[in-house]
Amino acid sequence: MGSLWSVMTILGPILLGAVLIYAIWRNKRETRPGDEARSDRAAKVLRDSLDQEDKRRNHEEPHSTRT
Repeated sequence: MGSLWSVMTILGPILLGAVLIYAIWRNKRETRPGDEARSDRAAKVLRDSLDQEDKRRNHEEPHSTRT
């Protein structure tokens, strides 16, 4: 039983490292060329929408009068 535990203690971290390296490699490999452009377009649409909402909200606020 002791020798099995020793083997698991040594091979466990090695196996974990191999799985992590494989997962990272696969994730980077599956990134398609259009993904970054699509993300940039979506971010621009969101920023434009938020800017329009802020402008509309600022326009609706009553102007303060100076005394």
